[in-house]
Amino acid sequence: MMRAIEAILFDKDGTLMDFQASWGPWAASVIARICGEDTVLSDAVAQALGFDSMARRFHPDSAVIAGTPQEVLDLLGPFFPDASLETILSWLEPDPADFVPSPVAGLVETCGILQARGLRLGVVTNDFEAAGHDHLRQMGVADFFATVVGYDSGFGGKPEPGPCLGAADRLGVAAGACVMVGDSLHDLEAARRAGMIPVAVLTGVAGAEELSPHAEVVLETVAGLPGWLSGR
Repeated sequence: MMRAIEAILFDKDGTLMDFQASWGPWAASVIARICGEDTVLSDAVAQALGFDSMARRFHPDSAVIAGTPQEVLDLLGPFFPDASLETILSWLEPDPADFVPSPVAGLVETCGILQARGLRLGVVTNDFEAAGHDHLRQMGVADFFATVVGYDSGFGGKPEPGPCLGAADRLGVAAGACVMVGDSLHDLEAARRAGMIPVAVLTGVAGAEELSPHAEVVLETVAGLPGWLSGR
């Protein structure tokens, strides 16, 4: 007998928000600020981050897309040997006054439908927990989410299952009764390893061909969740 779904967990970047539209302009401005007029350095930093400065878009294999802050620190550190890790980390923390997340189409309506069906909603991100709360508020959906688990929440980072299991525990829901929605293989692997139902969306940079072998279903956006759940 198929177990009833009680909770939906979401990745944040590329799932609740359009990744390229949100983070591309921000990355371009950060690289310009920290590298100044040194074009050789800025080109090298962009290449290390997997970022196309002209198009203001991340390459599909960029470590920034699904990586943790520590992974990005490891990439940037060699370029700025005189800067402390704390300083470099401060460059990676977008000020809510300057960073504008671009929510996927229909996000507010979808969250409302899911909540009205009695489903508990949570976010599991490899970003910082505080950033997750900030971005949900900026997108106008914070009140729909009962918990946010970030890289610094004490459960580790995806693709390890710990963050997903930590979110389920916070929600008081068994892992097997959770769906985990994400745009990357990190999200889907974390879901599988946590015993959750993996659902992929195409609002990140990965395509259906890459994601479909690892997901129960691939949706264009999270707006497809209510229909998929109804027909399941």
